[in-house]
Amino acid sequence: MLTEEQVLQALRSVNEPHVNKPLLELDAVREVKITDDMVSLKIALTQTGTAEQMQLQQQVVNAVKEAGAESVGLRFEAFSEEELEKLGLQQEDEQDDSLLSPNSKTKFIAVTSGKGGVGKSTVSVNLATSLARKGKKVGIVDADIYGFSVPDMMGIEERPKVVGQKIYPVHRFGVQVISMGFFVEDNSPIIWRGPMLGKMLNNFFSEVIWDDLDYLILDLPPGTGDVALDVHSMLPQSKELIVTTPHATAAFVAARAGAMAMKTEHEILGVIENMSYFESKVTGEKEYVFGQGGGERLAKELQSEVMAQIPLGQPEIDEENFAPSVYDEDHPIGKIYMGLAEKVIEKEGK
Repeated sequence: MLTEEQVLQALRSVNEPHVNKPLLELDAVREVKITDDMVSLKIALTQTGTAEQMQLQQQVVNAVKEAGAESVGLRFEAFSEEELEKLGLQQEDEQDDSLLSPNSKTKFIAVTSGKGGVGKSTVSVNLATSLARKGKKVGIVDADIYGFSVPDMMGIEERPKVVGQKIYPVHRFGVQVISMGFFVEDNSPIIWRGPMLGKMLNNFFSEVIWDDLDYLILDLPPGTGDVALDVHSMLPQSKELIVTTPHATAAFVAARAGAMAMKTEHEILGVIENMSYFESKVTGEKEYVFGQGGGERLAKELQSEVMAQIPLGQPEIDEENFAPSVYDEDHPIGKIYMGLAEKVIEKEGK
């Protein structure tokens, strides 16, 4: 097992990107935790939420892995005003107003899953819409870079306004929406990798003119890949909702996403069991098409709770206000989502 001294030694040549001085010289490595094959670090920066942070993240991970770590978890925080003054720097006003600023009051909720096809994006869209119906200012980032679907699910045909370097999100059902799907033509596949993906996500947080959000819902790609890791690093204060189906295998795979959340010290808000059952409109009888118990087993393993059990169903289609995946407030499944929104507000205290 690595020692703290070995980890720090591995970081001796890594510089803080904005002042170009070694992290150790700046006393920027605030915390080192070593458990089995996992090294967790907390690092202070003069500016957080930048493209340079993403590059530094890769340098740190590579250096620590070369020293012998199997996996590396990173959290970032900003230097205090007093520390910046000692360095002869001042915090930029624009950075203070950013969603990524430590002063931001926006609550981040990442919706994730261990595998695709469990309805994660449907949950994201309907949770965001339900929170907006509760009077909250809500945004949603379609961070599923390769499988963006939020615009289609919400029936969005317009594109964001771009003024200079700033982007204004599309508004739909009271929700402010940004998606990678807005910036590609003809549903073209995305073939970006690593730093380019991180930069685009950073732009979603720092260059979009969000309107004083209470909540920002993040629809993450399934699994524990690069995009999910970038979000974990950029948003250490984010809470997570883990989506699964009742099937035992789906719950087992979803546990990986939950395990990564805990390793990176993200708080798990709860588990959503989607496709829990099918209820006959004729008899009212419930059929458990995908089995039972997956959500409860997952919540127990993650020491959390099942926040909602959502049945199979289809929203009523309104041709004049077309949104194929958004349930009306008075739809039976829409009522379940409204109950989920109430629980989120209660847990978050806002």
